Amino acid sequence: MTGDKYAVEVSNITKKFRLYDDKGYTLKEKALHWGRNRYEYREVLKGISFQIKKGEAVGLIGQNGCGKSTVLKLLTKIMYPDSGTICVRGRVSSLLELGAGFHPDMSGRENIYINASILGLTKKEIDRRIDSIIAFSELEEFIDNPVRTYSSGMYMRLAFSVAVSVDADVLLIDEILAVGDVNFQAKCFCKLMEIKGAGTTIVIVSHSMDQVERICDRSFWIQDGQVKQVGSPFDVHRNYLDAMSMKRKRRSADLAVPADSEAKPDDAVSFVSAKLRNKDQSIESVFRLGEMLVLEIEMDTVQNIEEHSSGLIEINLVRADGLFCYGCAAPLHQAKPVRAKDSQQAEKMNIRLVYPHMNLLPGWYHFDLHIADKEGGTIYFGGNIAEFEIEADSPQRGLFYLEHEWTKG
Repeated sequence: MTGDKYAVEVSNITKKFRLYDDKGYTLKEKALHWGRNRYEYREVLKGISFQIKKGEAVGLIGQNGCGKSTVLKLLTKIMYPDSGTICVRGRVSSLLELGAGFHPDMSGRENIYINASILGLTKKEIDRRIDSIIAFSELEEFIDNPVRTYSSGMYMRLAFSVAVSVDADVLLIDEILAVGDVNFQAKCFCKLMEIKGAGTTIVIVSHSMDQVERICDRSFWIQDGQVKQVGSPFDVHRNYLDAMSMKRKRRSADLAVPADSEAKPDDAVSFVSAKLRNKDQSIESVFRLGEMLVLEIEMDTVQNIEEHSSGLIEINLVRADGLFCYGCAAPLHQAKPVRAKDSQQAEKMNIRLVYPHMNLLPGWYHFDLHIADKEGGTIYFGGNIAEFEIEADSPQRGLFYLEHEWTKG
């Protein structure tokens, strides 16, 4: 009964690795420095269990080192768990490392035969599919050249093209879609949706929340070797990004002062403060969807600001996972300097940016500040000068809210 429903079943698996202080690799090193072979165990997976239905697409998210890639390697039997059981039903195709299994001195065509054979295709099957594999990779001009002459993007094209040609029951992908040009990434996405529509089970490890949300039905948040949360990508990713934001807060006593904003004696400007205000002009860090948000920045101008009046002020809005959301710029002379009474003191430069309707969907965001001279050179850069959260009760998914109306057809 269970076998008819699930493509992947993982039950209470654990995995630990030896971490050596200073390991000797040769017999001489081990004999002369036997004391250097001290090690300790690091438990990467601590009793993970989950099930994936046939035809389901699942994303594995979490911090670096949490065990995501280890899970994928266990599913492909590249390594085995210390305890627990894993059952993967059907033919498995995997993209775990860029160009894994490729021989650098062989041509792209020869590597297709080798790689596809490893993934379970017979020579006759490869013969029937090789033209479509080459066409999908768009490497016709280079297919008979040694792959050592390929760029990393060409490696990815070839590896992906082979993997998706296998007609696998389960497809495992580890971050490989982050490589390649924009056009090929779009092509890969369309192919994955086509494969998903045909009933293939897909497991993706990715730090790209958008990528997972577009492809996957569920997300598994792995933290410290355990499954922290399972659910819809939208809900899980919001909680994950909130947790990452809280972790950054614990590391910084004052987020209003960027870590990289210390002024140097020859700096043209130095950062003083950044405040966020709501429509009532009250200082706030949590805003409702569609509410007014005002960003106020105060800086000291060590040099006369008029020397840089033809430069630009740029404010960039960034989501907690690093996704660039929006940027706007204005001439530097629009920031009104306030001259100090004492001419020896620095002038004040005040920047005020008003967003009448902040239509970003729920999550954590922050502002980056960039001030450039007329040649585009950086006068000042401050990352994460102010952080805020958007709250809403609406069920929309994605990055921002668009006004819409449901009507009868």
